[in-house]
Amino acid sequence: MSRRTTSLLAALAAVPLVVALAGCATSSDAGSGDSGSSDETVKIGVVGKGDPQWPAFVDAAAEEGITVELVDFGSYEQPNPALSEGEIDLNQFQHIVYLADYNVNSGSDLEPIGSTAIYPLGLYSKKYDDVDSIPEGETVAVPDDASNQARALLVLQSAGLIELKSGGTIFSDIADVDTAKSKVKVTALEAALIPTSLPDVAAAIINNDFVEDAGLTFDDAIAQDDPEDPNALPYVNIFAARAEDADNETYLKLVEIFQTDEAVQKGLSESSGNTAVALQTPVEDLVASLEKVQKDTEENK
Repeated sequence: MSRRTTSLLAALAAVPLVVALAGCATSSDAGSGDSGSSDETVKIGVVGKGDPQWPAFVDAAAEEGITVELVDFGSYEQPNPALSEGEIDLNQFQHIVYLADYNVNSGSDLEPIGSTAIYPLGLYSKKYDDVDSIPEGETVAVPDDASNQARALLVLQSAGLIELKSGGTIFSDIADVDTAKSKVKVTALEAALIPTSLPDVAAAIINNDFVEDAGLTFDDAIAQDDPEDPNALPYVNIFAARAEDADNETYLKLVEIFQTDEAVQKGLSESSGNTAVALQTPVEDLVASLEKVQKDTEENK
């Protein structure tokens, strides 16, 4: 969901694929269930395979006899459909809220099989050095996808820029902004386009994968949420698999490698500007959280 304060968190839009997948079949021989063997190729969908954790991960997997092929996507909207259709074997780019929204709206049954990290979500500006300097009536941009928009609005509320009629939930959207009580106006833009639009607004919530595209560092954030909040579980980033592959030994081994390999963890920290909070959350907790968020999502449709 990815790379970088409120009482409820939320972390991770449509541009062309970096790698076209049309007509592509999975190359993994791992299959489903508990089977797993060495010398397999596992296709993993990511957003930003140039991030330093990925070369280290590929090397560490190879040492265990597993060939990892990274399939790079240019936006968040593509890795889940590719996984559902069997074009890739796993993906790693999203948090639980994003996955729940996808499953409910697509009828899919993708599942988390391991955690990676959680990242603070930041507010950035090219015009102002702090939140208090943003004038009343200015416009602030947020991502237009549902899960990240809710989280972004919570960050803005925590920063004192807006008030949400509901008090703020993982289902908040722009319609929930109480304009009469808010300091700024809010506009929604495609997440991948926000970096280039930053000069045109007072400030913007920028998804972590796109911070450097805006010529910024994570230290430039003028506000952000708290990744250690006890309500953060729905926003933990995960490896996702098809339900039939949730117990695949090779896939679970890859999760273990990611979570424990020193070079991978160093790369993860580097790619997030040292903001990622690495996690080894029990899978049953991840699944329980997904089920709850899916239920809540269905009830709020």
